[in-house]
Amino acid sequence: MSFEIREIQPVDLPAVMELLQEFAEFEQLSEYCTATVESFAAALFGENKIADGLVFDAGGRLCGYAIFQPHFSSFRGERGLYLEDIYIKQEFRGGGLGRRAISQIAKIAAARGFERIDFQVLNWNTTAIDFYRRLGAESNVDETHFKIHGEAFRKLLVADN
Repeated sequence: MSFEIREIQPVDLPAVMELLQEFAEFEQLSEYCTATVESFAAALFGENKIADGLVFDAGGRLCGYAIFQPHFSSFRGERGLYLEDIYIKQEFRGGGLGRRAISQIAKIAAARGFERIDFQVLNWNTTAIDFYRRLGAESNVDETHFKIHGEAFRKLLVADN
C-alpha cells in the first residue's frame, strides 16, 4: 500500500482526534486525553500557533499523525523540533512508514536550520525504544520529565514573588 505524508489541515482534525484517543488508550493514558478539535486548531492554525503536524494517509484513510514544535537545547546551543506525538495505527506499522515520517520531520527541521529532534518514550514501550535506537536515537536515563499544570500551575499565577 502506498502512503502519503503531508501537512495536517484543519479538515483532518476530527480524524486526528480519533487517532489521538487511540494513542492515549495504547499508552494507557486515556484519562488524561482532554484535547479537542478546538484546542488542536488553536495550536496548529490559530493566531498564536505553536505547533505543526503531519498526517499519514493510506489511500484516503488517515492512519497516523505527528505533532511537533520548536525546541532549544541550551547547553548544546542547538535548535530542534520536539516531537510531541507520533502515532501509527497498529495495522500500518512495520512497513517503513514510521521511518519515512521521522525522516520527513528531520527534513523539516533541517530546512529550518535545526540540528536535532527530541522526544520522550514511555519506559515500557520497548518496541518504540528499539525502533528509535535503530534510527540512531540516544536516550538520557539521568533525566526525569516534570510538568507543572492544573492546580499547581494556577497557584503559580497568584503566588507572591
